[in-house]
Amino acid sequence: MKRSLLFGAAVIAPLVFTLPAQAENPAHVQQLLDTNLCQGCDLSGADLTQAHLIGADLRDADLQGATLVEANLEGADLSRADLTGANLSRAFLTNALLADATLDWANLTDASLYFADVTGASLLNADLTGAEIVGTPISVGGD
Repeated sequence: MKRSLLFGAAVIAPLVFTLPAQAENPAHVQQLLDTNLCQGCDLSGADLTQAHLIGADLRDADLQGATLVEANLEGADLSRADLTGANLSRAFLTNALLADATLDWANLTDASLYFADVTGASLLNADLTGAEIVGTPISVGGD
């Protein structure tokens, strides 16, 4: 009996760990794509690659680990949003509101941040390699 339980656990365990982890609420993702309004939504881990989210209301949204590669977030309101570990590489954040947002460990490689409001935002260990930062008060490195 113990041997069969052990065998079952040995077979099932690798399957459990290879399943993709998706925590986002699919209804919230659809709501965002349909209406551009998703204040306080759970979009953690969502794949929003190349999404057109111009002027989207994402205040207080959970976007931890979300994929926003090449997403257009021009004029989007991401105030107080949690973008910890999100992939925003090559994203457009022109005139975006990121006040008090958390962008710790976010990938902003080659992103465009033109005139974004980052007042009170946290960018701890964010990757800004190749990012175009214009009119946005983000200082990179140095004293």
